[in-house]
Amino acid sequence: MGLAKINPTHTKAWQKLQAHFNTIKNTHMSDLFAQDKSRANTFSIQWEDFYLDFSKNRITSETFKLLLDLAKEVKLKEAIECYFRGNKINETESKAVLHTALRTTKNKEIVVDGKDIVPEINQTKQRIETLTNAVINGQKTGYTGKPFTTIVNIGIGGSDLGPAMVVDALDFYANHLNIYFVNNIDSDHLSKIINDIDPETTLFVIVSKTFTTQETLCNANTLKKWFLKSAPQTAIQDHFVAVSANIKQAKLFGINDSKIFPIWDWVGGRFSLWSAAGLTISLAIGYDNFNKLLLGANCMDTHFKTQSFDKNIPVVLAIISIWYNNFFNTESEAVIPYTQSLKQFIPFLQQVSMESNGKCVDRNQNSVQYQTGNIIWGGVGTNSQHAFFQLIYQGTKLIPADFIAFSQSLDGNREHQKKLISNFIAQTEALLYGKTQNTNFPFKVFEGNKPTNSILIKQLNPESLGKLIAMYEHKVFVQGVIWNIFSFDQYGVELGKKLANNVLNTINNSTPEAIHNDATTNILQQFLMDFN
Repeated sequence: MGLAKINPTHTKAWQKLQAHFNTIKNTHMSDLFAQDKSRANTFSIQWEDFYLDFSKNRITSETFKLLLDLAKEVKLKEAIECYFRGNKINETESKAVLHTALRTTKNKEIVVDGKDIVPEINQTKQRIETLTNAVINGQKTGYTGKPFTTIVNIGIGGSDLGPAMVVDALDFYANHLNIYFVNNIDSDHLSKIINDIDPETTLFVIVSKTFTTQETLCNANTLKKWFLKSAPQTAIQDHFVAVSANIKQAKLFGINDSKIFPIWDWVGGRFSLWSAAGLTISLAIGYDNFNKLLLGANCMDTHFKTQSFDKNIPVVLAIISIWYNNFFNTESEAVIPYTQSLKQFIPFLQQVSMESNGKCVDRNQNSVQYQTGNIIWGGVGTNSQHAFFQLIYQGTKLIPADFIAFSQSLDGNREHQKKLISNFIAQTEALLYGKTQNTNFPFKVFEGNKPTNSILIKQLNPESLGKLIAMYEHKVFVQGVIWNIFSFDQYGVELGKKLANNVLNTINNSTPEAIHNDATTNILQQFLMDFN
């Protein structure tokens, strides 16, 4: 059983939403607040240490009801059940989508192709814990007997964006290990890292599901060659570990079976930080904190699975996003975390959202005639206030925004935190009301009525970060269900990879005119002239 294949624009709820939109589209939110003194309570959700205020949106109770009706009409409840049950909802690749299983409780049973996958997940977690503790405690050493001081994570896409974001976000929980991430095949960047690290005390973690990704293997081989300039071949066993489904290729690289951690085909790359691809996270903050990250995500999973849609945080965020994307035609969404620790959260969310829902063919194999996917962008507050906020305030585009903040700082500095949160709150209020009193000087006037969600969390810790990441994962899933698209393949990125290999062959053979159009040929000729 897979996902239902329902064109959302053909539903009764969609038709009613379109008619409703025509009556409400010019309504100012300030009027809605004036008319309903309980609006903030009606449009908010308190759940554990999360508080979601979605009252500053261009919606009424009727809007909310119709959006919930849409979710029901496209059979979202059944889709969620298929999702967690392990049905092959990634139909184009005939795979289940079970990154949620990686953070489930130990005694849970989840069956895929007749096999309970939980025991193998638990075994892998045990291996991650064992290696993590041995490295942190200095019991596992390099080939000269020195304890490890440095971890270099080699990966790209989901093998880098997720782990790098989490390690950065949870820096407060970091131990003594120095962590580096190598992703792009930019030799200048790689050279800087090589200059900083010591081969005797560095552990390399190669994360590649296929162990064929060009960027990852290029970087891994370069680092291996550099390492072997001062170390014997046998030392690879002590200094290199792999996270991959391709054990054969990992072994050909020189890595022993015992140093290869599995990743399964039901784990998509952009959701892989919960798997052994999160090994570097565990090494950076300790296994106990890594496990708390998983438990936090599992807590959000339970909320998403069991809570009614009207009080379900991922569902509410998703349907509001649909409202703007498909009826106001907004196209983009800003995400603005008020903590420097989440500075890498935006590029991570870009992959989770845009690689998932950037699709133009629906589940019926028809060309989509409505907007799918959102352009996700943003930055850290308060610095963003001095960058792109002007566009949101007075620009011609309507840009919904999620504001994320944490009530308590980690260092206990209450004065800074009060100033930070005052900005977090004030910006959404200003976007709501705008400024209209100085009509003699129109350059100072802006209408307000700019929609925002406020997500206030008690403190940034492993559990709350796990919840936050899972919240957005499930939001993306809900959007894909409503849009009637397959969210878990990414065929669009594969053509570029194939063409890159063709171009590389041309460069290596110095024959730019061989197979390319004039524009490509000209660029290649210019490159070869400069390069040589």
